[in-house]
Amino acid sequence: MRPVELLQDLARRPLDAAEALREKLTPELLNAHPHHDNSAAWLLWHAAREIDAQVADLSGEAPVWTAQGFDRKFAIDLPDPGNGYGHSAREARSIVCDDADLLLDHLRAAVEAQLAYLEKLENTALGEVIDDSWDPPVTRASRLISVSADALEHVGQAAYVAGMSQGAFE
Repeated sequence: MRPVELLQDLARRPLDAAEALREKLTPELLNAHPHHDNSAAWLLWHAAREIDAQVADLSGEAPVWTAQGFDRKFAIDLPDPGNGYGHSAREARSIVCDDADLLLDHLRAAVEAQLAYLEKLENTALGEVIDDSWDPPVTRASRLISVSADALEHVGQAAYVAGMSQGAFE
């Protein structure tokens, strides 16, 4: 198996995990806040946004957020919702979505963009340093691994929220 194929397998996992949650993703659960500011809707939205933003940066392609109209479909009440990194409590709570299918479609589009980018990569490109402001410098492979690992963590957090009893919510 080529290294790029391993990254493709890893890239699919956040979507697979999120789709396995579909039956539990009711509007009430999506927007419930289990004594913190990140709802399952925010966690799934952020997982897609961070994949999208970082892959768009690597590929030079337009983010699916705007290119596929997800910015309009979500209609978030923030001037610039960004990708959720650094959101205040108020900003995190402004990410409200009753539509699990929209959240999954958004994540699917981000993962598909990542897979399309990976399809074009040669193994030799994986070792290229893309950010030397870190110690050690960040390679293309390490960035791609971190994109998928972060998304998996957030989907895992959404799964944790989905398994909570009603008493866990404010």
